[in-house]
Amino acid sequence: MNIITRRSGLTLLAAASAVRPARAAEAIRLGLLHTLSPAPIYMAQELGFFRDAGIEVQFRFFDAAQPIAAAAVSGDIDVGITALTGGFFSLAGKGELKVIGGGLHEQKGFEGTALLVSRKAFDAGLTSLDKLPGSSFAITQYGSSFHYMLGRIAQTSGFDMKSVTLRPVQQVTNMIAAVRSGQVDATMAVASQARGLEASGEARIIAWVGDVVPYQLTALFTTGDMIAKRPDALRKFCAGYQRGVATYRAAFLRFSAAGKPIYDAATDAAIPAIEKYVFTGDPKAADKIRDGVGWYDVGAALDVADVSRQVAWFEEQGLVKQHIDPATIIDTRFLPIL
Repeated sequence: MNIITRRSGLTLLAAASAVRPARAAEAIRLGLLHTLSPAPIYMAQELGFFRDAGIEVQFRFFDAAQPIAAAAVSGDIDVGITALTGGFFSLAGKGELKVIGGGLHEQKGFEGTALLVSRKAFDAGLTSLDKLPGSSFAITQYGSSFHYMLGRIAQTSGFDMKSVTLRPVQQVTNMIAAVRSGQVDATMAVASQARGLEASGEARIIAWVGDVVPYQLTALFTTGDMIAKRPDALRKFCAGYQRGVATYRAAFLRFSAAGKPIYDAATDAAIPAIEKYVFTGDPKAADKIRDGVGWYDVGAALDVADVSRQVAWFEEQGLVKQHIDPATIIDTRFLPIL
């Protein structure tokens, strides 16, 4: 082959390369609840932060926390973000799952999840946490995050959780309906729901969870196999996630010297990215989003100490049968810790 022919071949190869489709971004299948809680994830998706990191995130929505953990183990999703339940820790204790980052965090001084009491029970004297013994309390199911929060509140407030009658009603909507109708004395609800019920006179807020037990409510997790085989994809995902958290914090988690939230143009710009996934078509969507946002720590940091407390509590309650060393189910190489 002479030099002219060789150059012609190189020219043709270069031309072919120029029109070749760009390589598709690596995909991550994310399991999450179709609620307001993963708002920074929605923002990272809609604002292109995952795309910029070189990853395509595919949402897989679920109706409860435990099926997300099961889906990760079965290989139906790659990453999940939701509450850490007794079922989750049972799977993690078998080496199936690893916690790699933070999500919603109940924070002292921040109104995230409310202790909500029916109007009937409040009028009868259930006006503070120390009055909970002898009452009925709606949760989704035994071993849920609501079960854990009530257990920790009982420990902190000095009463026996067995003195409260737990009513597992399977779904959060059922919890709210039960307290509205007076079928149970108390339950828990996120701020946007709780404030609305108090404003209508149907229920009363007697405390905020974060003021009593700061708590890593949701967390980011994956499988050991994913960490071993696709660590670069996880790093890309976490880079996009962190940008989402930073933008979310700038939009919703800034406060005046008096402790009042500061909402401005950054807030207005963030709302459409969230509204696409929750409160779609609701004329009060913007207000509900502002009222319902939860706390995310800087950098999507994980409260390792609280995850350890959760493990210990679930073991003490017999909701996790095997002993778990928290160090074996937490991987801190991808996101910061508190």
